[in-house]
Amino acid sequence: MLKKRIDKLMGNRFEITVEANSNQEADYFLNLAVKEIKRIEEKLSTYKEHSETNLVNNNAGIKPVTVSEETFRLIQRSIKISEITQGAFDITYGSIDKRFWNFDTQMKTLPDRETAKELVKLINYKNIVLDENKFTVFLKEKGMRIGFGGIGKGYAAECAKKILISNGVKAGIVNASGDLTAFGKPKEVEKWTIGIANPDVAHQTFSTMEITDLAVATSGNYEKFVIIEGKKYSHTIDPKTGYPISGIKSVTIISPNAEISDAFATPVTIMGIRAGLAMINQIKGIECIIIDDDNNVYTSNQINLH
Repeated sequence: MLKKRIDKLMGNRFEITVEANSNQEADYFLNLAVKEIKRIEEKLSTYKEHSETNLVNNNAGIKPVTVSEETFRLIQRSIKISEITQGAFDITYGSIDKRFWNFDTQMKTLPDRETAKELVKLINYKNIVLDENKFTVFLKEKGMRIGFGGIGKGYAAECAKKILISNGVKAGIVNASGDLTAFGKPKEVEKWTIGIANPDVAHQTFSTMEITDLAVATSGNYEKFVIIEGKKYSHTIDPKTGYPISGIKSVTIISPNAEISDAFATPVTIMGIRAGLAMINQIKGIECIIIDDDNNVYTSNQINLH
């Protein structure tokens, strides 16, 4: 039997599906997954006062902070992705003032470009100093902030999957608000069928795909945006300009790992169609589907859409 549980975790809707022999066994597995995601939330969330993320941010420009090896390694991997994407992915994006881009209905005009440029000066992954021996993290500039919004959900989904597999779950899906990882083959069907969100119509699918032991993440401008003078601006901010990107409706990344899929969706959006696809085509095991503002569909080399 398959059983699903829906929870609000890390500020997002998580849907966890497991295959089990009984209701009781399924509940046991689902509780394990939720507990694991909550554990990660305690470490990484900027909304948790004593999280490791906040400890690092509160000491920016002051002193290095000792963190767990788990958080340290996640920051290390994040910096690696920043290098690969030439800064299009950057966990120091937390330095942007939320009031500056609030994407609510009150937002009628764009902030001026000089103010935007001023605000992004603190965004620079090269100013994260790591000490491999002590597991310390130091942000060089006062006011710098890190945040895991671009990788945290995928990381949590991957951790929950590992917990499920290590406890004997043969097949399941962890869906972190569109960043999902599917593993094993459910008895009822050959593979998991998942839908890619339609960027124009909320809760409808643009296409479906059958997967197993793969992770899929979609970043789209349909989640949070404003329309100013007839132009749509999404909540994805280019860390180099401080301005929201436009031109791409959605980017879907397919890879064997939810953390990777999550982390590459936003930078491809920021880099644009040509540069984004050129990068993805050079990385083994990662594929990509892009839909632009005119509903044109672009894919990486190994994808055949019907």
